[in-house]
Amino acid sequence: MAQLYRVPLTLNDGTETDFGRFRGKVVMVVNVASNCGFTSQYTGLETLYGKFRDRGFEILGVPCNQFAGQEPGSDSEIAEFCQRNFGVSFPLTVKSDVRGKGQHPLYAELTKFKSGLLPGLVKWNFEKFLVSRDGQVVDRFAPTVEPDSAEVIDAIERALG
Repeated sequence: MAQLYRVPLTLNDGTETDFGRFRGKVVMVVNVASNCGFTSQYTGLETLYGKFRDRGFEILGVPCNQFAGQEPGSDSEIAEFCQRNFGVSFPLTVKSDVRGKGQHPLYAELTKFKSGLLPGLVKWNFEKFLVSRDGQVVDRFAPTVEPDSAEVIDAIERALG
């Protein structure tokens, strides 16, 4: 069993679960922020979710305030902002640290995947990790890579099979 499936998660609405809820699905995990230059990527993420959800694709947004204080709101304020401004329908977790001493266990696992220009630590908001149906990280994209870019769509298509 993939290590990721054991990681506990608290969703934005207070639901306690674990990453195992995504077993058998392809998942894009993205650390998000409401006041970032990349915040408009919520639109592309929601588009991806609508396009691939029926084929077993999920997105998990992880609000994080570690990069220039760009996610200052409470969990309920974040959810309301995402819904009102971008129509976000994919799940969000509670605000979490993606690096450092308080790093969420999910990111301790995700950042073990080392590839290309992004080994190790998360560098900024809207970094994207693609997890296969069997719980393995298969790709990682920089914050500057738009969710609806050809390289992301190709990676999702490959992972969906």
